[in-house]
Amino acid sequence: MGFRVDTSGARRGLALVLCAGLSLSACDLFDPASSPVPPTRPQDLIPSDGSNWSEDSRLLARRYHNQQADLLTQGLLRRDGGGPDTTFTPDDLVRNFEALVFYDEFARGFTRASRRPEDSGRLSRWTTPVRITTEFGASVPQAMRDKDSASIAKYAARLGRVTGHPINPTAKGGNFHVLITGEDDRDFLLTRLKQLIPGISQAELNHIARLPTSTHCLVTLESNTGGTNTYKSAVALIRAEHPDLTRLSCLHEEIAQGLGLPNDSPKARPSIFNDDDEFALLTSHDELLLKMLYDPRLKPGMTLAQARPVMRIIAQELMGVGL
Repeated sequence: MGFRVDTSGARRGLALVLCAGLSLSACDLFDPASSPVPPTRPQDLIPSDGSNWSEDSRLLARRYHNQQADLLTQGLLRRDGGGPDTTFTPDDLVRNFEALVFYDEFARGFTRASRRPEDSGRLSRWTTPVRITTEFGASVPQAMRDKDSASIAKYAARLGRVTGHPINPTAKGGNFHVLITGEDDRDFLLTRLKQLIPGISQAELNHIARLPTSTHCLVTLESNTGGTNTYKSAVALIRAEHPDLTRLSCLHEEIAQGLGLPNDSPKARPSIFNDDDEFALLTSHDELLLKMLYDPRLKPGMTLAQARPVMRIIAQELMGVGL
């Protein structure tokens, strides 16, 4: 079996450091009299005290709520899908598609994205209908279950429209499993992983059991045998302690990456497939990437050299640019 795992959600682990990486002049202190007033810290980000959550789970929830608040006050986690400040060209789209589809930035294992060596550098996607089944740990409150189930159903419909590929939620019998669990559901999570991924190693299970809090969410993909570069199952792990927006952001990213865009690129913008937390939800740019991935002119197993001429044509068509 070939597994590919993405932990790009790990980038949400730390809020950005103000002025980090900027020139000294960009970090000059403002005169107190003219200092801009910082945005008001959102007041609805204090985690609820679920009666069935342990202290460890509550502490983690407070940490994630504070991180989300910090990102929002910096103008990050945008939900507008991109705008006049985030223009891109067909060449940008092709470049980002190449980086996200054909290159593995990470090493093998449950800590980073991976795929079988024989699949590396080739386009991979689903050819069978994607059936999303969502499961919740016992600690997850009913209100969160209802909210996330509705979000996933709405998102699946959107992804189906964008890709033209059958993507639907289902109560059982799914091949794309979304597991939303808290710290108190660890035994359940490990048991389900052994059931859903029979070839998972004890080392991988141990890693999941000790997953660092900086890893917010991840997805693993299992490909069909025979070098077909097609997927047969996926499992996404989402932490229940996230506040609503970052939990939804994890769902958007991991499900989309589980369709065949597993990597990240710092140059991809406007996009959720990078490390800057600028956007929380799937953008217009990301929709075009998915349209390209499931365009019938591109075939599973294509190398970059084979796909590049077709990619350029599709990108120009999608953006209304003459050939």
